Amino acid sequence: MIKISLKDGSIKEFENELSVLDIAKNISEGLARVACAATINGEVVDLRHIVDKDCELNILTFDSQEGKDAFRHTASHILAQAVKKLNPSAKLAIGPSIDNGFYYDFDVEKPFTFEDLEKIEAEMKKIVKENLQIERFELPRDEAIKLMEESGEIYKVELIKDLPENEVISFYKQGDFVDLCAGPHLLSTKPVKAFKLTKIAGAYWRGDEKNKMLSRIYGTAFTKKSDLDAHIEALEEAKKRDHNKLGRELELFTTSEPVGQGLPILLPKGSRVVQLLQRFVEDEEQKRGYLLTKTPLMAKSDLYKISGHWDHYKDGMFVLGDEEKDDEVFALRPMTCPFQFMAYKAKKRSYRDLPLRYNETSTLFRNESSGEMHGLIRVRQFTISEGHLAVRPDQLEDEFRGVVDLINYMLDTLGIREDITYRFSKWDPNNKAKYIDKPKEWEETQDKMRQILDNLQLDYTEAEGEAAFYGPKLDLQIKNVHGKEDTIITVQIDFSLAERFGMTYIDKDGKEKHPYIIHRTSIGCYERTLAMLIEKYAGAFPTWLAPIQVKVLPISEKYHDYAEEVTKELERNGLRVETDYRAEKIGYKIREARNERVPYILVVGEKEAENKEVAIRSRKNGDEGAIALKSFIERITVEVENKEK
Repeated sequence: MIKISLKDGSIKEFENELSVLDIAKNISEGLARVACAATINGEVVDLRHIVDKDCELNILTFDSQEGKDAFRHTASHILAQAVKKLNPSAKLAIGPSIDNGFYYDFDVEKPFTFEDLEKIEAEMKKIVKENLQIERFELPRDEAIKLMEESGEIYKVELIKDLPENEVISFYKQGDFVDLCAGPHLLSTKPVKAFKLTKIAGAYWRGDEKNKMLSRIYGTAFTKKSDLDAHIEALEEAKKRDHNKLGRELELFTTSEPVGQGLPILLPKGSRVVQLLQRFVEDEEQKRGYLLTKTPLMAKSDLYKISGHWDHYKDGMFVLGDEEKDDEVFALRPMTCPFQFMAYKAKKRSYRDLPLRYNETSTLFRNESSGEMHGLIRVRQFTISEGHLAVRPDQLEDEFRGVVDLINYMLDTLGIREDITYRFSKWDPNNKAKYIDKPKEWEETQDKMRQILDNLQLDYTEAEGEAAFYGPKLDLQIKNVHGKEDTIITVQIDFSLAERFGMTYIDKDGKEKHPYIIHRTSIGCYERTLAMLIEKYAGAFPTWLAPIQVKVLPISEKYHDYAEEVTKELERNGLRVETDYRAEKIGYKIREARNERVPYILVVGEKEAENKEVAIRSRKNGDEGAIALKSFIERITVEVENKEK
């Protein structure tokens, strides 16, 4: 008998081997109709998979992420089949499911247009209507390569040749279309009825800018048209909030081809927001016992060789010079830790000196590939709220807790804590070349961090292989409006670099010991945080962060003098003000100020000038009528001081 343990704890017994689909039918015909895939002992498999021994089985529907992935992966194959029908010379690259959809990369003579998408969608609908059965088959390596070579699929041949020798090489066939794929997929094309092709982009083969630029088509798919319609509506809203578009429209930042990719230029308004954030961070960190440093933007390779960055991170650095030709080779700094370690070493330290908390507003440089660049989120030069704490073992948990408390205070004040998820990033013991090779210390430090996270009662996931090369870390993750997840803040426990740098303190017993180092940011990279704030508030920053807090609009030229008087009084009270003296109609000026997301618009005319009042139009309440200028200043000053959201 084969015993199948189901998710609800029940057990099914069968005399003979059978497919996952047959088991689903045995449980419920309704379940079988909506099943997309399954997991067997935690591994995702097709509904075609034959179960021939005892196992734990979970049938996956579209409600699960794995079910969505199987459904949308099938949609990506339907897309590829449609493209090949319309353009037989197109070469297939890869077509995975992704968050909220799928994509497929093609090598075509001319990049796709939006008119092409309409034709491709129509062809996809025909394929779905045909209800093509999807079959899986496997081939030995030589036969798999031969099949793809005969089909002219050069990218598939390359993928097969890069697979490990013992890898199972599988294909999926629907009608006359065959694609190299690990799966899983649906049983037929019929269920994929609610889909939409959403975007065209360029993408380097394998994400390497040295390779050919391919044409990528993005799409999404759902089981119901109503869900697709709701998603498309959400995408339209996301476009309105996209920082890359909105940030330019609001004149927060720009880019320049001669300056270079990944090197955004913050304009006066964007610079003001970042300045406000920096002052907020530095003042708060000072209250919490941090000591400010200011360190060089570059260093000799010697420094990075001590830290290990030269061995583990050199490809991500901007190196100045040639090791074979130059006596001294420098590199722009990708992080601040080695520099602050040298500040620690400036004098001898006692156990009484610890914890020692250094902070710095650091400009860093990372040689990201051009395919990774995106607005303010992924850049090559950025500024970060960096800090390093040297602590004794008995201080580690309290100081880690203090760092998390600081971060939570920052996130609460900015109003984005609710959007954060936590990830405990660990090393991968099977990839030791990526990390400092001290397995015992890794496991001990990870156990310490896990205990601290549990004591903090954080709801976190674990991710193997995402640690820094010198220690595990807590990553605070956030998604942009398009659903792409990025790390916004990290906290790392470093068990190794203090020893490598000879950082010591004299303990109570008179012996020299190495401190633990906590690496942390408090608000992350300012550029990335600015991007997230643009998207969170659709450009309508809280008043305390708004680059322009008040816009003064005189009704006509007769009231310019009073408008100037109002402006100067607001500025004397530390408010950021602009006055629109243009000879435009007041309605037009109000609409423009609204589009600029200014928190308060003050209209001044005859009545306001006579009574020393201002007519308020606020973002929150609309037209509020006239009040005394003094009363308005008192109100907005309290709002700014309290950092109200």
